[in-house]
Amino acid sequence: MNHVAFLTAVSAILDDSQIKSDSESLNHWGKDWTKHFTPNATAILFPKNTKQVAAIVRLANEHRVSLVPSGGRTGLSAGAVAAHGEVVVSLDKMNAIGKFYEADRMVEVEAGVITKALQEFAQSKDLYYAVDFASSGSSQLGGNISTNAGGIKVIRYGMTRDQILGLTVVTGKGDVLELNGGMLKNATGYDFRHLFIGAEGTLGFVTKALIKLEKQPVNLTAMVLGVPDFGSVVQILNEFSKEITLTAFEFFDQVAIDKVLSAGHAKEPFESRTPFYVLLEFEATGDEVMDDAMGVFEQCMEKGFVLDGVMSQSVGQLHELWKLRESISETISAFTPYKNDVSVLITHLNDFISNIEQIVKDNYPDFEICWFGHIGDGNLHLNILKPNHLSQDEFFAKCQSVNQQVFETVQKYQGSISAEHGVGMTKKPYLEYTRSPIEIEYMKALKAVFDPNGIMNKGKIFDA
Repeated sequence: MNHVAFLTAVSAILDDSQIKSDSESLNHWGKDWTKHFTPNATAILFPKNTKQVAAIVRLANEHRVSLVPSGGRTGLSAGAVAAHGEVVVSLDKMNAIGKFYEADRMVEVEAGVITKALQEFAQSKDLYYAVDFASSGSSQLGGNISTNAGGIKVIRYGMTRDQILGLTVVTGKGDVLELNGGMLKNATGYDFRHLFIGAEGTLGFVTKALIKLEKQPVNLTAMVLGVPDFGSVVQILNEFSKEITLTAFEFFDQVAIDKVLSAGHAKEPFESRTPFYVLLEFEATGDEVMDDAMGVFEQCMEKGFVLDGVMSQSVGQLHELWKLRESISETISAFTPYKNDVSVLITHLNDFISNIEQIVKDNYPDFEICWFGHIGDGNLHLNILKPNHLSQDEFFAKCQSVNQQVFETVQKYQGSISAEHGVGMTKKPYLEYTRSPIEIEYMKALKAVFDPNGIMNKGKIFDA
């Protein structure tokens, strides 16, 4: 591995403003939102187009230099961390929103486009980009695609994968592939587009995407419900899903709401406090839908699934209610949470969370636990909050010692150890709890085809 020769060669295709090696830049672009690994990048490169990305990759192969793709660096699995002297390739300068295909409700974007910028562009066309989450103001589309990001609207619109109609990628060999061309119907063999979605940059770089936009939702309305126990959360989901097409169904516990309210990030939804809360959203397209929603709410009250509740009456109130859910991650970040992002079938949720809660009580009797998640798609976020008397290393070590029990429970219910945050390095030791040894071997074989010299995001997902 010859970084000096590589960077000398790269300087012939990039100008000085596209190469950084000062310590501040190495630290800033060499890490993501995880705190488990110390960044140790060698240099940061800022290509401006696909051609430059391909040239960088070919030179990296020639000099056997490992590359780490970098987007908004909002990941929570250390998938964008350069911890072993890698060269980071940032897509920050590739942030153009390109051609809009009105008849197809589709737009071309470069990988460095911020999620919120695409949402705003869609709105300017009276359309809607449906992938949404707390980091939308800083996450980039390339990173979203590479981790198959989910968020709060999955129950209605699906994951990032469901929005991608075409990709331009640079493989680990330096080849440029134009994948699918935006077509809804294309029955011509293997669709490599779907290999790159969720691959966490291990096969190559996503540089452009053709993205599907949706019709604007009409009169979005939210309800926040106070709930006595987790079993009632699932019952409420079942009851509302029978009558109404939901655009979101989220839950959080009393610890989460206490932290958010104490930090002043949201207002009390109602006077009473309950162990769990549900935030559900739907399109109130007419009086009939509102009547149906109120009817289900009253039934849930009668059955004891709901103890209290409130419904938004304006766009302003809708946004206020959403602050209760969307402020959680930012609020608890002050407590250095150890995060688990898992999913199981909705059918198994009751038994699954009962098992996990017992593990948590047995092993963390003195730790504060914060639950929230996208119950509508079976995704739970378990956050263990660091007590003041423990150092970060001591705290993480104690949490990791129980991971095996947690992930054995995930495996028992045939779930996923990472629902939407990716594997990266933090979940890599536990991949076998979701993927079989045969699957992992096939994954490694695919990587060898697209990245034969193993230069792309080495050590992420698995050790090739």
